[in-house]
Amino acid sequence: MLLPTDIQAIGSEIAIRWSDGSENFFPMERLRAFSPSAETAGEQDLLGHKIGGDDRTEFPGVRVTAWQHVGTYAVAFAFSDGHRTGIYSFDYLKRIATALGQNS
Repeated sequence: MLLPTDIQAIGSEIAIRWSDGSENFFPMERLRAFSPSAETAGEQDLLGHKIGGDDRTEFPGVRVTAWQHVGTYAVAFAFSDGHRTGIYSFDYLKRIATALGQNS
């Protein structure tokens, strides 16, 4: 399993160094937009209809204010707009990196 060995805030990005030596850089505003929380992404009912969530795709000026490891599989970020319910699995962070055009 790929694990982060170092996480740092550098300017307006979060930098993550992984156990295989690779690194990814995540703009804080994009991390907020990619939050996997029900508060942001919504939830699906039994028929597949989206319930709730936030349709915004941009969060200008939002910064990561803190983070903590969740077990051995994820990181939870806190954001300057008060959002703190998203749990970003390590696999999900690598998928975000790919979506941002970073090779894994």
